[in-house]
Amino acid sequence: MDNIIKHNAVVGQSGGPTAAINATLSGVIRGCIESGRIGMLYGAKNGIDGILARRFASLFDILPSDKELHELEMTPSAALGSCRKKLPDPHDSASRPLYEKIFDIFEELDIKYLFYIGGNDSMDTVYKLSLYAKANHKELYAVGVPKTIDNDLVGTDHTPGYGSAAKFIAASISEIARDLPVYDLKSVVICEIMGRDAGWLTAAAALPRAINPLDAPDLVYLPEVSFDTENFINRTELLLKQKNSVLIAVSEGIRDKDGKYISAQERGEMKDAFGHKYLSGTGKTLEMIVRERIGCKVRSIEFNLLQRCASHIASLTDITEAVLVGRTAAAAGIKGETGKFVALVRTQGDKYSCVTKLIGIEEVANKIKKVPAEFITPDGSNVTDTCVKYLLPLIAGEVNLEYVNGMPKHFIIK
Repeated sequence: MDNIIKHNAVVGQSGGPTAAINATLSGVIRGCIESGRIGMLYGAKNGIDGILARRFASLFDILPSDKELHELEMTPSAALGSCRKKLPDPHDSASRPLYEKIFDIFEELDIKYLFYIGGNDSMDTVYKLSLYAKANHKELYAVGVPKTIDNDLVGTDHTPGYGSAAKFIAASISEIARDLPVYDLKSVVICEIMGRDAGWLTAAAALPRAINPLDAPDLVYLPEVSFDTENFINRTELLLKQKNSVLIAVSEGIRDKDGKYISAQERGEMKDAFGHKYLSGTGKTLEMIVRERIGCKVRSIEFNLLQRCASHIASLTDITEAVLVGRTAAAAGIKGETGKFVALVRTQGDKYSCVTKLIGIEEVANKIKKVPAEFITPDGSNVTDTCVKYLLPLIAGEVNLEYVNGMPKHFIIK
């Protein structure tokens, strides 16, 4: 092993943080250590932005043992920081100086391996770097590692980060459902959950149904179905005739039949680097409609960042699989795979389990996996029992957190 020529690697995190993204980072670190073929593993601070700015952390020095790695796995958000930078077309001559700068840095630091943790936009970065390397005969083995609470990456059964977010949503909905009917009066609570284009997170609001139907929302609206305001009001009024309190879960990205967002604010034409509109106010919009049209007590609750950073209620299945995909990515890249993505494949059988496989990064980049029709009720106002059954294993198990003075202990990369 001592005679093996070792090269260096870099790992970055990109896009929205999750409760499991650092577990994936830990998996990459573990895989690099176990290979015995990596001289130095650089952590890029703020993803591709950090590479361009030469902001690196020496991860083998910062996380030298299993103790630190376990603590990192239990820490929410992106320990290396994140970014939302969109790389230009690598075939465009005008973008050549940018790519030359990136690959000059790689050559200077003897970086032969790139592991990039993120969602579909981040996979675009891996795809473009792979294309440039191939077209210009650069030795770079680039592997995309899945991460997103949105669960909207194609080619994989689900994404690390989703299970923990789904668990937080399901538990919070259950608790809200218990609180809602304590007073003897007519009331409506509308919970706005993240999900611009896909309703996987909002679908998780129905998971309490598996324990007690009374703890689940009465109505669940996803972006996959056109939202009809009149139908929404009629259903809410009918439910209020049958019971005192109504609980509703909605995706932030629900749209009407013309494709217009229901949200009160689209913040003008403000968009992120990948062209996605900033959304806010869907729950508040529906709250005002209910107050005006029905006149009962009503409030809206926006889950917002809480659903992606709640490590205190993380899914053990999610954290375990997050480490697995990181390990798999490291092993694949070091063996010479490039332009690949690590997918999770659900195995057949009565007991839930997943294995990993590699697919081409071009099959994933810039694509969105929607909630399938069979997971949504025919009237579009809820999800099916089939959906609940499919999602339940992803929230299974509890993590073993270390607490200090009653608070979870988190790892900080300095």
